[in-house]
Amino acid sequence: MPQIGPYSLHTVETGRFRLDGGAMFGIVPKPLWSQRIPPDDQNRIPLNMRCLLLIGGDRVILIDTGIGDTFEGTKFQDLFAVDHSAATLERSLAAHGVAPEDVTDVVLTHLHFDHAGGSTRRVDGTPVVRFPNATYHVQQRHWQWAADPNPKEAQSFRPDTFAPLMETGHLNLVDGETTLFPHVEVSLAHGHTEAQQTVTVRDSETTLVYVADLVPTTHHLSPAWTMAYDVRPLRTMDEKGEFLEQAVDSEWKLFFEHDPEVAVADVKRADRGIQVVNERSLDAL
Repeated sequence: MPQIGPYSLHTVETGRFRLDGGAMFGIVPKPLWSQRIPPDDQNRIPLNMRCLLLIGGDRVILIDTGIGDTFEGTKFQDLFAVDHSAATLERSLAAHGVAPEDVTDVVLTHLHFDHAGGSTRRVDGTPVVRFPNATYHVQQRHWQWAADPNPKEAQSFRPDTFAPLMETGHLNLVDGETTLFPHVEVSLAHGHTEAQQTVTVRDSETTLVYVADLVPTTHHLSPAWTMAYDVRPLRTMDEKGEFLEQAVDSEWKLFFEHDPEVAVADVKRADRGIQVVNERSLDAL
């Protein structure tokens, strides 16, 4: 079991879903991206919703919550093909001996439905906080952004999945880059959405970065391989390039939320730019 600082680290698989491959790879032609992730007959590619659990130091910290179970109906299923047959958030937590009541902190990288949907659950049709004893940590600027979304992102935010956090007093609005807990830091990126926070877990020997949608899969390292979902794609290119250069120089290990196969990888410089190496599970950190 991997350990960084006082925390044991655990992968929490919360299910799979599918998004349009063209949207996931922006201007990259389909003959290129489809060689890496073949699409289905609706041009959708499979993606994981892979969260990270830290246990130690009197804390149980969950990073992102997946899509949850608040989305029902044929239209949503037809669009996103959500698949909980192999994993759900609560089943995966239970496999690590964690009940919803045990979670002390939830760090949400941003509030798009595939990252924050599991923050609440429905009881008699009403959304309630899924982790009743947890503090949810969200960037203040992003919370304000999600509360009044632009037309491009409006469908990515589902207020019923996060509004109860404020209403019930479970919300901690974070002001910029900071150390949230010992050995756990958050940094900001603004290309994908305003004030997305990546999460770094580090000690003197190991640094692991939960990259969220700054680098959604191992296939998104190249500068131009950005998502059409990004609100500021040119800024994503700059942020991603700067981040990856630092990751190589500092020998960071990257944790991928959406890659359908790879949880953790290292990065190195090669003839064609920065590439992933040593793809593996978190257990082999």
